[in-house]
Amino acid sequence: MAQMSAPDGKKRRFLVAATSVVGAVGAAFVATPFLVSMSPSQRAKAAGAPVEVDISKLEPGMLITVEWRGRPVWVLRRTKEMLESLTKDTDKIADPDSEQPLQPDYARNPTRSIKPEVMVMVGICSHLGCSPSEKLKIGPDSGLGDDWPGGFLCPCHGSKFDLAGRVFKGMPAPVNLTVPPYMYLTDSRLLIGEDKKGA
Repeated sequence: MAQMSAPDGKKRRFLVAATSVVGAVGAAFVATPFLVSMSPSQRAKAAGAPVEVDISKLEPGMLITVEWRGRPVWVLRRTKEMLESLTKDTDKIADPDSEQPLQPDYARNPTRSIKPEVMVMVGICSHLGCSPSEKLKIGPDSGLGDDWPGGFLCPCHGSKFDLAGRVFKGMPAPVNLTVPPYMYLTDSRLLIGEDKKGA
């Protein structure tokens, strides 16, 4: 019967190192699913994780769309003319004073926003859940008539909303568009979906 000799020092160190490496790699493979499960999933994000938005490059008259809870949220930097349009012909608006609870208290004002020039709005029609199109141009350039003040048009059933998301009278949409909870982290960064500071 052949007799095995004990490994010498170099061979022993090599075997210990090799075993350690294999063990570390195995531990990494085992730990990876647990670490991944601890980070927020896409489902958790869709369920309501706040979304941070950089508005530093948002020029007057420019609108961007971000996703929050699987829904489009519009962020519009309103021009001076856009803001002026919100105070004209309010008798044509179904709920001009935003009495329906579709916005946080800090956005219950004529512009339905924290800062007048920045609109933050969920882009879902209150009629059947379609997404309205932006019709930001004022007057005949809009294609909606000389007296169009700028706003949004739902292509599905024709509901019209002004530049504060307020629905016009006689439209299929029963109420204004929703303002989500949001707050300013800095002058150029918004957090949509959370308003711990209340504004």
